[in-house]
Amino acid sequence: MGNQLFQEARRFVEMAKTADPAERSSAVEKAKNALSSAYANSTVAEQSQLQEMQNELEQVK
Repeated sequence: MGNQLFQEARRFVEMAKTADPAERSSAVEKAKNALSSAYANSTVAEQSQLQEMQNELEQVK
């Protein structure tokens, strides 16, 4: 099944990357919150992947 919070973070980051410009700010904030929640409850390997997702999110802004 995997880490549900990790999967949710991944989904929100993908949504932010493809969001319309008018909705991008809101999508980025949701993704940031999801990443934060997932990070606290993840393994070291997942944390590394979450950091990569955070970097991708920074490019979206």
